[in-house]
Amino acid sequence: MAQRKNPKSHSKKEGKTPPVDSKNGKRTERGGGGGGGGEEAGAGSKYSMFTWFVVLALLGVWSSVAVVYFDIVDYDSVIGKLTAYDTDGDGDFDVEDAKVLLGLKEPETAPVGDSPEEKPDAAEHVGEATNHQAAEPQGAEPAEATSPRTPPEETASESSRSPVHHDDEVSRSQDVESEIQAAVPLPPLVEDDFVPDDPRDSAHPYEDQADAIDTTGVLVEEPLPEESVVESGQYLTSSKFTQEADPVVEAENQSGPPVEPVEPQSETHRETEGGSQAEGTTANQSEEKLKEKAKKKKPKLLNKFDKTIKAEIDAAEKLRKKGKLEEALRAFETLVQQHPQSPRARYGKAQAEDDLAEKLRSNDMLQRAINSYREAAELPDVTSDLLRAALKRRAERQQFLGRMRGSLATLERLAQIFPEDIGLKNDLGVAHLLLGDNKGAKKVYEEVLAASPNNGFAKVHYGFILKSENKIAESIPYLKEGLESGEPGTDDGRFYFHLGDALQRVGDQSAYHWYELGHKRGHFASVWQRSLYNVDGLKAQPWWTPKDTGYTNLVKTLERNWKTIRDEALAVMDQNTGLFVPEEENLREKGEWGQYTLWQQGKKVGNSCQGVPKTCSLLERYPEATGCKRGQIKFSVMQPGTHVWPHTGPTNCRLRMHLGLVIPKQGCRIRCTNQTREWEEGKVLIFDDSFEHEVWQDADSYRLIFIVDVWHPELTAYQRQTLSPI
Repeated sequence: MAQRKNPKSHSKKEGKTPPVDSKNGKRTERGGGGGGGGEEAGAGSKYSMFTWFVVLALLGVWSSVAVVYFDIVDYDSVIGKLTAYDTDGDGDFDVEDAKVLLGLKEPETAPVGDSPEEKPDAAEHVGEATNHQAAEPQGAEPAEATSPRTPPEETASESSRSPVHHDDEVSRSQDVESEIQAAVPLPPLVEDDFVPDDPRDSAHPYEDQADAIDTTGVLVEEPLPEESVVESGQYLTSSKFTQEADPVVEAENQSGPPVEPVEPQSETHRETEGGSQAEGTTANQSEEKLKEKAKKKKPKLLNKFDKTIKAEIDAAEKLRKKGKLEEALRAFETLVQQHPQSPRARYGKAQAEDDLAEKLRSNDMLQRAINSYREAAELPDVTSDLLRAALKRRAERQQFLGRMRGSLATLERLAQIFPEDIGLKNDLGVAHLLLGDNKGAKKVYEEVLAASPNNGFAKVHYGFILKSENKIAESIPYLKEGLESGEPGTDDGRFYFHLGDALQRVGDQSAYHWYELGHKRGHFASVWQRSLYNVDGLKAQPWWTPKDTGYTNLVKTLERNWKTIRDEALAVMDQNTGLFVPEEENLREKGEWGQYTLWQQGKKVGNSCQGVPKTCSLLERYPEATGCKRGQIKFSVMQPGTHVWPHTGPTNCRLRMHLGLVIPKQGCRIRCTNQTREWEEGKVLIFDDSFEHEVWQDADSYRLIFIVDVWHPELTAYQRQTLSPI
């Protein structure tokens, strides 16, 4: 029996079992006796199960890929349904919520007392890189480090991401040598154009004024480049400022506040108080958490009707968020046609137009968005959150286009609708400043400070206005306390600038403490060099030689023809002294200082050259001077007893040449940083006026010089062509 079964079973195994690969890669046949047959039967069963497992796994993988790739499941809607289990009030279901449901974490109480409109929907900020509310100036956007191999480029404070033109820029003929120092309405820190000066642009709230001011890069002490020690009480040029290719980068890496924070002091005090104080700490921390949670709340943009078409709105909004702006705009336009009374549909249309204007660099499309924002806000049954968001964005975009009065009207309406919103009133004050209406801005900030005495944003702006009124001593506490508050919108180089300047004018040496803080915060290239409109990487030193500049031919021409230039200037002075306009930038402590301008912002000023034709003829050969859009060419006459406050010029994009024409033997001198020099008749002095400089005229007769600004020699031809005028 056994002998009969063996051949039979052997033949079956041999016929059914195919050759398989062994572990070493050789093909082998399965076979053998009865014992082998039993083992192979088991192996065959295992092999089949493994095969099915692999097949099912592959099917699962490909099914998952198909679901994701073809977007079969709308995960947003699925996750949205889980908001019913939202326990921490952040608007969605996440790991923290799961921990609460599983009993691993205590549920947090819902935020109380904070308005939901504090933080708009993230979707509303798509494409808003070009603009943010005027309440948050410059600090906003720190410059990025540039490679030393790349040519110098303008910093973030100098250019804007947004490519859209302003339509009301005005070229000014006045001398803006130190407009920041002069305490005039806040000048813009960014310049918007279709061809931005720097591909690493950023936005700034004060982007719409044309009278900008500049400053430059890094401090280099020509005689002592190795100097690195600063004497006590002095702020000298040092090598630590000269070795940085990008002076702003150092400050970017520092996270500390510009002043000593108040909070750590209170913490130390609480530790000494014992247990009761610790309870106060816990209460304060919980209160802060409540505020943070409240800020995370999304605004309520849907009214009752909009909720019935939420699916259609969400579908259109999804297209916008994905960057499919043309499709999104068509979808919202269809919704508006079908539901003309839907505020959310019209607001979505405005957002799509806004984003598309950014993409197409189109002022016309941006104007359409501005109109759509207004239409959305005027519809009946609009929610308060949508009304606020639509009008606020409309005001920002109007301001961006240079429609200052329109922006002011929009903000005034907002302030009337939401009278308790301090932030909106602060924005309204900025709008007045941008129009040059310091009186209107002052009234707004007085109202803010009456309602909120510790509002830091209002304080720095109110202090700025007081300084512009030449109320120097009164401005100091407001500027100082506003900066110390550390509130958003206060960390701005102009406020450090004006506080330091005010302190200098009252003889308070703590001015340099604030300049140092401004430098550490990245607003100034150094304590000495405090200009705010800069191009990165340019050589920076207070005093220059003709050889350093590369403009030796221009210097030779000026020095060889200095008597001709002098005689024409004296003739103009004798015939019509009215051509010498008094300095009106509030730079003088005392005395008389007049200027007769020939070129301003790279253009001739009126008929000024008719009185000095030979001088103008000489200069027209040198485009580095006549084409310098960030400088002037002018005569300067200063009477005895005049003192010009320490100040800095606007930009590092230029160097300033002084040709002595009529120089008294003694009493006339100029200081730039820690070096003081005197003029000589027929000789040219060259310095970088973005560094702090000061002038004394203590002679017994007038001093007459000829000032010629030239482009910084390291600027490229493209930069000279595209940099905006100052």
